[in-house]
Amino acid sequence: MKFNKGKCRVLHLGRNNPKHQYRLGLDLLGSSTAEKDTRVLVDKKLSMSPQCVLVAKKANGILGCIKKSVTSRSREVILSLCSALVRPHLEYCVQFWAPQVKKDRELPERVQWKATKMIKGLEHLSYEERLRELGLFSLEKRRLRGDTYKYLTGKCQEEGARVLSVVPSDRTSGNGHKVEHRKFRLNMRKNFFALRVTEHWDRLPREVVESPSLGIFKTHLDTILCNLL
Repeated sequence: MKFNKGKCRVLHLGRNNPKHQYRLGLDLLGSSTAEKDTRVLVDKKLSMSPQCVLVAKKANGILGCIKKSVTSRSREVILSLCSALVRPHLEYCVQFWAPQVKKDRELPERVQWKATKMIKGLEHLSYEERLRELGLFSLEKRRLRGDTYKYLTGKCQEEGARVLSVVPSDRTSGNGHKVEHRKFRLNMRKNFFALRVTEHWDRLPREVVESPSLGIFKTHLDTILCNLL
């Protein structure tokens, strides 16, 4: 297979990277400050801010098209269109690029704020009241729920086996199934999924963690999320 040399770039990672030059055949490869990997934009600092800006821009564009081309403002129509066309951009592979900085969290959340504002009869309500009226969660709560689901169903166990371990306990405080992670030198690791999920899981009550089925677990977890600010 032949590589297109014009599309090949080098992404130098790390603060003390010597930034060596690389060749493909006889041609020197140019450097890049950010590249896409499976449709997720990653920059040289491993910051997810560019990705948050990108997905918010795409989702806002689609929401604008819906607003211009659809006359109905009923909740059934707007929610269906947003669920099918807008939300996938805001949540694609979000467990990887989950925003941690406040300004990054607000960008995608603002898109859902605009979408709920479009629904007739809810314009005068606050964002939290509109979500409650529509039976929706904020995007931040949906990411929290997604993190917990992925850990419970074992989809991340192979990747996180080296950093996560379950510590059963008979203590009355806590849920009795604490998750611990190894210590890491880099502070940025706290935003990675394997470490991020431990804080959420350890805060869950015992009756939620020991649910007899996934369906009951989801019901209990959604009840807890509804009570969160």
